[in-house]
Amino acid sequence: MPDRHSQPDPARIILVVMDPLRILTQDVGYFTRQEADSAGYDDRAVAAMVRAKVWTRFRRGYFAFSDEWRALDSVGRHRIRSRAVLRSLGPVVTLSHVSAAIAHGIDVWGVPLDRVHVTRLDDGAGRIDRDVVHHEGRCLDGDVTEVDGLRATSAVRAVVETGIRIPNEAALCLFDSGLRQQRFDHDDLLRMHERLSNWPGTQHLHVPTRMATGRAQSVGESRGYWLFRTFHLPAPVQQYEVRDVAGNLIGVCDWGWPELETLGEFDGELKYGRILKPGQDQGEVVFAEKQREDALREETGYGMIRLIWADYDRPARTIARVERLMRKRTG
Repeated sequence: MPDRHSQPDPARIILVVMDPLRILTQDVGYFTRQEADSAGYDDRAVAAMVRAKVWTRFRRGYFAFSDEWRALDSVGRHRIRSRAVLRSLGPVVTLSHVSAAIAHGIDVWGVPLDRVHVTRLDDGAGRIDRDVVHHEGRCLDGDVTEVDGLRATSAVRAVVETGIRIPNEAALCLFDSGLRQQRFDHDDLLRMHERLSNWPGTQHLHVPTRMATGRAQSVGESRGYWLFRTFHLPAPVQQYEVRDVAGNLIGVCDWGWPELETLGEFDGELKYGRILKPGQDQGEVVFAEKQREDALREETGYGMIRLIWADYDRPARTIARVERLMRKRTG
């Protein structure tokens, strides 16, 4: 334990390892200035740990171990910031908007995560602090719940109030994720949209609320579904099942246009990571995926289009490629 009255040696502190603080971060992801003080760190010691990049100060009075912080993606960091904000502000607020959506485990894409969003429960005024957006908004019974120890607005309210502030494509990704994970059903989504219809910016959500099905298995698939609609392609069958003449399931494609003899798949890097078995090489998975694709094409005689993340950055070129394949199959 460092001497409160001596200049700490950061290298020595690193070797000692702050077990009590590590235990805290394993539980909630952060520790406070007061908790560091209780572990024996005065102001100079805290400053030394931050300078040595052993600790990361992510908001005033709140710290994480830098190695743990670096290992997190933007969603993981936002979740920790949300925990810290709730602890700082107390019961007068609840997580809301994208912060509540993340608390519910809903996948987010295209949503800024630089600030934590809360809704006032004490009729306090809305405002923007350095890292917190305070919203005014009446919460009815059932609007506030607890998830993973966090006070948050309901999942369906969270995605609708987030959707108001983002483009429709990003809103569709949110809605699909919530439906896919059964955080709410489609009727819940439509009712919440109607209930919040007098909020500024809500009207543009008519399209994504009706497009959302929850059948898309990832953000990438939701973005593909949005792309096809934007360029007026026929809506594909999502999770299209390919069966042999005996009715046995050969495989499931992300999208299928049987009338155009075309199948579609989204290939995100995470897709293969999710299906890796212990000790399995990604190359093996890619080869198996190629065999699956061959079996689907042989059984149906259809063409296959594959999209990756970069294809969404060049939408016109991507749609032209899809249309060429469709014309080839039916022309």
